[in-house]
Amino acid sequence: MKYSKEEVIQYVQEEDVKFIRLAFCDVFGKQKNISIMPEELPRAFEYGIAIDASAIDGFGDENHSDLFLHPDADSLMPLPWRPEHGRVVRMFCTITHPNGEVFACDTRSILKNAVKEATDAGYRFFFGAEQEFYLFKLDDNGNPTKEPYDEASYMDIAPEDRGENIRREVCLMLEQMGIQPESSHHEEGPGQNEIDFRYSDPLTAADNAMTFQTVVKTIARVNGIFADFSPKPLKNKPGNGFHINISVKSPDDTDRMYDMIAGILDKVSDMTVFLNPSEDSYERLGNNKAPKYISWSRENRSQLVRVPAAADKYQRAELRSPDPSANTYLAFALLIYAVLDGIQNPKKLPSPADINLYTADADILAGFRQLPQDFKSACEVAADSDFIKKYIPDAILDIYRRH
Repeated sequence: MKYSKEEVIQYVQEEDVKFIRLAFCDVFGKQKNISIMPEELPRAFEYGIAIDASAIDGFGDENHSDLFLHPDADSLMPLPWRPEHGRVVRMFCTITHPNGEVFACDTRSILKNAVKEATDAGYRFFFGAEQEFYLFKLDDNGNPTKEPYDEASYMDIAPEDRGENIRREVCLMLEQMGIQPESSHHEEGPGQNEIDFRYSDPLTAADNAMTFQTVVKTIARVNGIFADFSPKPLKNKPGNGFHINISVKSPDDTDRMYDMIAGILDKVSDMTVFLNPSEDSYERLGNNKAPKYISWSRENRSQLVRVPAAADKYQRAELRSPDPSANTYLAFALLIYAVLDGIQNPKKLPSPADINLYTADADILAGFRQLPQDFKSACEVAADSDFIKKYIPDAILDIYRRH
């Protein structure tokens, strides 16, 4: 549901809302927030709420520490795990300088700009997210362990799958928040789970991905366990992927699937540091169906990009290299720009790699380019990329390089 500012104020009054969380994220996609009381909401909409940004990596120093949060009324969402009396709601925010200029490191605004550029060119994008996570037991002091919550495997059922009730609670809570899960199941790793979402516009999909991690972690804690979205929680076990499904609708309704894939393959090395932003990210790539080579195929899950079989007319491409530590706003923005470049400046799409790249011999693999193999290499590729320099502010790239 879309809200106006006036409707948000009315909702807060009528629904006994006592706290409004103004949410944003840092350049790595970690969610932050500040809570305000209902009386402050009109001021928040008109002027913004000031924050001290000097303690947030990349947001400023003591000399330039004031930034302002401006809530986006359209993103209003109740938090069902909070009390019904004295309810809590959340809105995502635009971040500005005191003079009203949008803050360069506001990654949600970077995605907004990408969507606007696509819309101005006549293209509509749709994203669907598939995020994997592990459930681990807590020790006697309430701290996370590396002991999986269960020893089930792919698509097992209860009682072996102990995460079934956790996933059920998560899906029901997401539905209360207006977010529609599509499916959920146990993944291959012990204690590993996945919940997938229906397609939506890029900004909604990115906001929902942020909300999803918060809900999963909250539900897990309530149940006395820990949800881990890191890329490689357990050595020699499958890592956590953030598979991104993308489709694009052109002005004349023509199929641009192969231009889209060609654009992604052309730019994927340049943006890898933003899709895989930690050292552990590269422990995942090349293992347990996580891609290592720049390739595509129909259905084959050993490829970087695959075109899943579809029972209806809606074709989509699935990018399999990102992991859940990525800043979703940056990931989606860069993918939009890569696809637009592939459409507007068509590239030659290589032949589909209809082979299993995990078992292929060295002579065959020599014909494929590889993704950057570690975080440092990914940073260097991004720093040398005209594509990244065009769309990612220097301040953000510098923060990633120092990370």
